Amino acid sequence: MIHTSPLPDVSIPDTPLTPYVLRHAAAMPDKPALIDGPTGRTLTFGQLAAATSAVAGGLAARGFGKGDVFAILAPNLPEYAIAFHGVATTGGTVTTLNPTYTAEEISFQLRDSGARYLLTIPMFLDVAKEAAEGTSVEEVFVFGEADGASPFQSLFGEPFVDHADVDSSDVVVMPYSSGTTGFSKGVMLTHHNLVANIAQGEPVLEIRDDDIGIAVLPFFHIYGMQVLMNGALAAGTTLITMPRFDLEEFLRICQDYHVTRYYLVPPIILALAKHPMVDQYDLSDARQVFSGAAPLGAELAAEAAARMGCEVVQGYGLTETSPVTHATPVGQFKPGSIGVLLPNTECRIVDPETEHDLGLDEDGEVWIRGPQVMAGYLNNPEATAITIDADGWLHTGDIGHVDEDGHFYIVDRLKELIKYKGFQVPPAELEALLITHPDVADVAVIPVPDEEAGEIPKAYVVLKPGHETTAEDLQAFTAGHVAHYKQIREVEFIDVIPKSASGKILRRLLRDEERRRRGE
Repeated sequence: MIHTSPLPDVSIPDTPLTPYVLRHAAAMPDKPALIDGPTGRTLTFGQLAAATSAVAGGLAARGFGKGDVFAILAPNLPEYAIAFHGVATTGGTVTTLNPTYTAEEISFQLRDSGARYLLTIPMFLDVAKEAAEGTSVEEVFVFGEADGASPFQSLFGEPFVDHADVDSSDVVVMPYSSGTTGFSKGVMLTHHNLVANIAQGEPVLEIRDDDIGIAVLPFFHIYGMQVLMNGALAAGTTLITMPRFDLEEFLRICQDYHVTRYYLVPPIILALAKHPMVDQYDLSDARQVFSGAAPLGAELAAEAAARMGCEVVQGYGLTETSPVTHATPVGQFKPGSIGVLLPNTECRIVDPETEHDLGLDEDGEVWIRGPQVMAGYLNNPEATAITIDADGWLHTGDIGHVDEDGHFYIVDRLKELIKYKGFQVPPAELEALLITHPDVADVAVIPVPDEEAGEIPKAYVVLKPGHETTAEDLQAFTAGHVAHYKQIREVEFIDVIPKSASGKILRRLLRDEERRRRGE
């Protein structure tokens, strides 16, 4: 049974990404496109378009173009969009990096992606330069100025004029995702993928040119990158950027700039629902709060909606789907639902054992097919084939069902990724790290529920005979190698890790035991 959207298909332009995102710039050159929330520094649509063309021209003059990769390691700033679309205009590929990554993690992505240039901010420069050593990075740039790096301004050149070489099938961005299992992989998203997903989202999200959006979700993450930086700008919306989340600053900005559209993640919605500070600010301009990147409980959504005075809804997607596949249309909220399928998107609910289609209200693995599905994983045909089958169906690894009204619900994960505040934490990566500790004989990592973070990583550890260590020692050990959000939050020492006959860790047994203890 193939499910389709209740909304009619949309026309998807055959165009590179940047002209589509900046399609309103000529008609509204003086309208603010991006405003730096903490300082008020403003970039108009006209300035954004001109600066994008200048960076593209400067890059082209250096011989940068199709097939080249440009890495960005930075928080949300108005200039992030200039760099991103300057690269996209040349036909090059952007790979976006999480600023909380360690030098080790950054170095892996630089090497794997083959990045030629790296752009960061002065605060991150030491880590960036350390990470770039031994990679293909030829030059490090910074927004602003700093010793030991070239200023971003030095990339500005004559306006770019040669657009003919950019094809909609070219890979425009390569964020990294753990996919359904394992280590991070470069997700190859084309101009067509991103243009399609923006076009598909328009009739559902209904964002308007008189909306004001708050861009607190990081642009390096597919949600912030596409729904906010690209999708909102394509609608002619003004975005207020924040380099990091601080609740008081967030509330002040939302009040002062009369924010109407909130694209958030559950931990921030939790604060909006429960934190007493919220009552000190006027958020009455809010038209809708949209949640993604992690499951949002129906009770929390209702509590936040009552406090905000508007709908609090959720959607669903993956990095591999550019990202949105499901969203809740305005006025169609159903508690616990991720909404309906976007136009031009097909979905199946499949028994993960038999791969037979299931009926209404029956839980199975969610499979997706549509123009937003990635081209594949970089240099990893095996992982690509596991994720996307021969008929083009992307196997999400999530378990869910659909009701008679076409609303979908996610209830569990077949895949074993941990979602910490919306970020993916692959258990296999933490297990591979912990097993290198001299006192550890075996280890398994699972998610455990946490009200603020959604899920936190917990390690079950078997020590080597005659060896001793503490939970604190193991937590400090991992903290030295991985980003903050990947760090182990709980440790339990046990005698044996449950495994299948083939040696695969049976994490589900550990999760079931954890749930039993918690009375779930």
